[in-house]
Amino acid sequence: MPDVLGTQSPANLRETQSTEAAEPPVSRETATSSAAGAVFMDVRVDRIRPNPRQPREVFDETDMAELIHSVREVGVLQPIVVRPLEHDHFELIMGERRWRASQTAGRETIPAVVRKTADEDLLRDALLENIHRSELNPLEEAAAYRQLLDDFDISQEELSRRIGRSRPQISNTLRLMKLPAGVQRRVAAGVLSSGHARALLSIDDEKHMEELAQRIVSEGLSVRSAEEEALLVKGRQESDTVSRGTHRLPTATRIQELDEYAEALTDRLDTQVKISLGAKKGRIAIDFASLEDLERILEHMGVYVQR
Repeated sequence: MPDVLGTQSPANLRETQSTEAAEPPVSRETATSSAAGAVFMDVRVDRIRPNPRQPREVFDETDMAELIHSVREVGVLQPIVVRPLEHDHFELIMGERRWRASQTAGRETIPAVVRKTADEDLLRDALLENIHRSELNPLEEAAAYRQLLDDFDISQEELSRRIGRSRPQISNTLRLMKLPAGVQRRVAAGVLSSGHARALLSIDDEKHMEELAQRIVSEGLSVRSAEEEALLVKGRQESDTVSRGTHRLPTATRIQELDEYAEALTDRLDTQVKISLGAKKGRIAIDFASLEDLERILEHMGVYVQR
């Protein structure tokens, strides 16, 4: 993961943590070692407060139960990261699951790397940890991206460069925040995948989004099936639009022209071609029998794909 906003990268921090953690646990009631402004020590669990800008909101109960059991049996093996506050208290930067598990397991202290971190870096550090661990659900990730863009007043391109995510991936994730509230809850709960959500976003009407989301869940539709259903919904919406404004329907002359175009393409490509014209856009469908047949058609069209 690349350096973000000109500060120490999570990879370097993990290296520091592993180096510190490898030292003998002698006299960790106070600082035992320090490097690059970080101090390794045991911290009282009740003196730590959560990161107020933690992007993650949902913690899987099964995973937490397993972690609590592990912490109760063998302790916390990987230190959390905190920053110092007044009166010997600390604020969490990374490792909220381990801290929560330690609380539930009844442990009094937890190994921690203590380092000074500015307020504006808290969200970034928490986001990077969760992205690295793939623990954020898609909506939490979208909300974190939005907060980073707003807080640092940067473009999606700049955010892409700084956190090592492609710009289209960031853009597609941000679009999930446009989903209706009911659909968002399903995505957050993991009932709908981000692929399902993107299929739903191709529909303009929230009511139809909700209806298709319910069908996806009840019928167990795959992402591909959801995309096909979304296309059908859009087609019906366009037909409804046309019926409300018949002046936008293609005339008989125009339909004849489309048939002639389709016939000409069928002859040229030596395969069935269909052309349709809706209220807002048209569509060309070209049949092919196999991958080899598709390559032949592409060659006729002057399209060559390098392998």
